[in-house]
Amino acid sequence: MLKREVVERAAGGVVPAGRLWYAGPAERWFEALPVGNGFVGGMVFSGYDAERVRLSASTAWSGAPGSSDVSSTALKYLPQIRRLLLAGEYAEAQALADQHLPGTPSSFGTNVSLPELVIDHEVDGEVGEYERSLELGDAIVRSRFRRGGVTVEREVFASNVAGVLVVRATSSAPVAHTVSFSGDGIPAEVTADGETLVLRGQAYEDLHSNGKVGSTVEIHAKVLTDGTVAPSDAEDVLEVGGATTVTVIVAVGTDWLGADPAGQASEGLRDVPAYDVLKAAHVEDHAALMGRVGLDLGRGEAGRLPTDERRALFAKGADDPELVALYFQYGRYLTIAGSRDNSPLPLALQGLWNDGRASGGPWTNDFHLDINTQQNYWAAEITNLGECHTPLFGLIDGLRTSGSKTAAEMYGAPGWVSHTVSNAWSYTAPGWGLGWGLHVTSGIWISLQLWEHFEYHRDLDFLAERAYPVLKDAAQFFLAYLTEDPETGYLLSGPSDSPENWYLTADGEKCSVSLGNTTDRVLIEALFRICGEASELLGLDDDFRAEVRKARGKLPPFQVGKHGQLQEWLHDFDEAEPNHRHTSHLISVYPERQITPRETPELARAAEVVIDRRQHADGWEQTEWVEANLTAFSARLQKGDLALQHLRSLIADASEDNLLSYSVAGIAGVDENIYAFDGNSGGTGAMAEMFVQSTGAEIELLPALPTSWPGGSIKGLRARGGYTVDVEWANGKLTAAEITAAERATPQQVRWGDELIELDLAAGETARITLS
Repeated sequence: MLKREVVERAAGGVVPAGRLWYAGPAERWFEALPVGNGFVGGMVFSGYDAERVRLSASTAWSGAPGSSDVSSTALKYLPQIRRLLLAGEYAEAQALADQHLPGTPSSFGTNVSLPELVIDHEVDGEVGEYERSLELGDAIVRSRFRRGGVTVEREVFASNVAGVLVVRATSSAPVAHTVSFSGDGIPAEVTADGETLVLRGQAYEDLHSNGKVGSTVEIHAKVLTDGTVAPSDAEDVLEVGGATTVTVIVAVGTDWLGADPAGQASEGLRDVPAYDVLKAAHVEDHAALMGRVGLDLGRGEAGRLPTDERRALFAKGADDPELVALYFQYGRYLTIAGSRDNSPLPLALQGLWNDGRASGGPWTNDFHLDINTQQNYWAAEITNLGECHTPLFGLIDGLRTSGSKTAAEMYGAPGWVSHTVSNAWSYTAPGWGLGWGLHVTSGIWISLQLWEHFEYHRDLDFLAERAYPVLKDAAQFFLAYLTEDPETGYLLSGPSDSPENWYLTADGEKCSVSLGNTTDRVLIEALFRICGEASELLGLDDDFRAEVRKARGKLPPFQVGKHGQLQEWLHDFDEAEPNHRHTSHLISVYPERQITPRETPELARAAEVVIDRRQHADGWEQTEWVEANLTAFSARLQKGDLALQHLRSLIADASEDNLLSYSVAGIAGVDENIYAFDGNSGGTGAMAEMFVQSTGAEIELLPALPTSWPGGSIKGLRARGGYTVDVEWANGKLTAAEITAAERATPQQVRWGDELIELDLAAGETARITLS
């Protein structure tokens, strides 16, 4: 049995977050180490001859706001497409939808890669004693080596406090350096202004926009040194002479939403404090977030090896619990570095960084709203980084505004709607192709992040002022949009895609649009349920609450198909691509919990069948976000060993030497591995679900603990209802948990296995849960 006592929360720090380290410089982007301050990012290469930092900025976007994104004929043909679908004329409906429903953006755009900052060192001779590292606890990339009798040490970090990126090189003897920008990234001109190098450019590209529109970008790099500084003859390089210390402070500005790029960059360099002060403020700011959570899974022999060697051994089957814990903390580190409460935009497909492959290929480095952007924030709440969620809420506000126009023009409906992709200007029209672009419930899916934030913090002001208005307006749209099936009386969504899958009709036709697909059903049910609960909590809108309750009762039920699988569509169609990576209807398992092994065991088994069938199909599309997804599904289905199997695949098969996750070549139309943020953040969020799950009424401890982690501890996770949770276990069993209530915590039950105990704490109180 479980027993409870109120105690003082145990003092003492958490397990250090760990570090990535390497015995040689980065030769490839996937070997470089990331830093970021929520606006400016850098990939740090740390070569022998130079420190190179590939720059990026969240608002450096090609493209522009669109005025004619919605098809002008969509509203006219919508009723006809619905009639064809109700009549079972799927191919005809598909053809008509393909003509009239896709979006028509003129310059959608993409986040673009910026040039490299290059600091060359004029030091010759053999190199020895080389090491470079990223310490997750202080967010500083360090490198050190000896060459020609000179010791060179470098530090690189991106300060959110100061809003700048900082590179510092010191040497044991005076050294000459040059400071420059690489000539790639964006069209730009570089000039020297005293001790500052100024790059002025345009975020233009012609693959995802017309090549004539995009952000104006200005980058200022100020050099501080104990040597001399002078511009080169061409005045596009700064030459540093006789220096034992050179510090370059980088500030970036863009004209996104009418800002002054020159003023932004200049302001970043105004009144910059001394290096030690700048560094100390950065470390304190970062550690306040990073130090909230600690994970100990035990020690392994590989811990003394460089990170790339450890990952290679792990991929061959070696056990390395410290590497898994490092990967968990790395997802938190990247969330902090890429998304802060003052960030202008949320994490894009590649987070804050940009390898040039997504923006220069068939994708765009944008906001994918059919799982990727949501997955970017899976680590935020549960791993105690709720502030990092804030920029996403700003994007959702923009979607609500833009989406009200799309709702009226395309559907003749009130409220707001979005579809599969968005950009820096809150694009909400459908994508420009069917099968992926007509995800009509994406706005619900992304808005569930607002509700999740509320569930973890129970802030009624946030609910009333930020979350509820967005959710209510979305519900107003779907109340008007749903079509009643004359045969069953069910309220059906559509025409829409089940992202990003296709089905086969009885005639063997390949189609994507349908009515009442399961993904839409899950999300609309969640929206109506949440709106009812929120309106009741706030004491508002009795009539509206009754309306959504009635509509919720008319949604179609889950169905189990002929293969024993959870049906993806209203009718028991076969998948056109049985190996497809998307299993969107399983959002019923995670992040929703409409299907659980305890409450709906038959449906839980049907969800498992979906996963089994996909994975065993020829050519299964295994990639980074999929493995994070399957880790989360397995955790929710309480299959810890299977969750770990998918987590291992994520680290071993879809993460690189620098542990950044990637979309695997040969999938989704790309012929090379492309960095994607979602595997790192999704993997961390999914892994946290192996230790703690919560519903707002119940906190479950160790719900999916793998047998290969018999002992360990995790401290600082968050649970719905307003709690912080520390858990320790040994021999595969709970030894103790300490659960601390926040200011607005609500009563809970605490579960371990089949054991339950009540919990009702005052703000600040801690209960220690043990086995009697």
